[in-house]
Amino acid sequence: MGLHIDESGVGPRVAVLLHGMMGSFESWWRVAPLLVSGGYRVLAIDLPGHGLSDRDRKLTVERAADAVAAAVDEAGGARPALAIGHSFGGLVLAAASARLAPELAVFVDAPFASRGGRDRVTATAEYDRDRRHRSAEELKATKPYYSEYDCMVEARAAERFDPATAGAVAAAGSGSWYPVAGSIVVRANPSNYVSDDEAAALTRRGVLVRDIAGAAHSVWYSNFDDFVSALPEAFASAGETSRPDGSGGRT
Repeated sequence: MGLHIDESGVGPRVAVLLHGMMGSFESWWRVAPLLVSGGYRVLAIDLPGHGLSDRDRKLTVERAADAVAAAVDEAGGARPALAIGHSFGGLVLAAASARLAPELAVFVDAPFASRGGRDRVTATAEYDRDRRHRSAEELKATKPYYSEYDCMVEARAAERFDPATAGAVAAAGSGSWYPVAGSIVVRANPSNYVSDDEAAALTRRGVLVRDIAGAAHSVWYSNFDDFVSALPEAFASAGETSRPDGSGGRT
């Protein structure tokens, strides 16, 4: 399975970025330059069925994890210094962690279980409906914390998204994958993906859980400065960067 990787930076340390469902490598457009300025070589990956990557009508979480690990190996990023996964990308990261073996894994408002077992046709139709409601105009109306550039990036990701690939995951078997001790979970508070009970259980496992009050599910879109501040291990040496659209920083 061919996965598209957007590579930036030439630093000695590798950072791997995995977007959430219906996103793309461009979802990290503001995060990646900040990591580059901190000395990372950044590999922002389009997950299967997303962006410019191959579609896979037999996709499972495990197949996605294997594809990501293979793509990182091919890109010369074995044992990255940092790996960040959001939502579905966080679930894939958890499943791939044994192979990737990142020095630091960060999970952003991510579930750690795949329910599976859904009707494939129904799930595919629901993903297709959701995709059609993610035009730039609708995103601007429903997500007021998105900038114009955010809306453009996420609308383009929705256009490229393959509902049938996501439907395959929804129809596959269930499974659970958990972060290892020393990993970091950054969650919105309240969160629809990491409950208080789950956060407490993760803490007992030695996972560091950091809350961002009032944040949206895409935490760095709604609360960028808080997101950066919550991860000094990743961003301590990085400075603020300007936006590609020339509008400067925004929280």
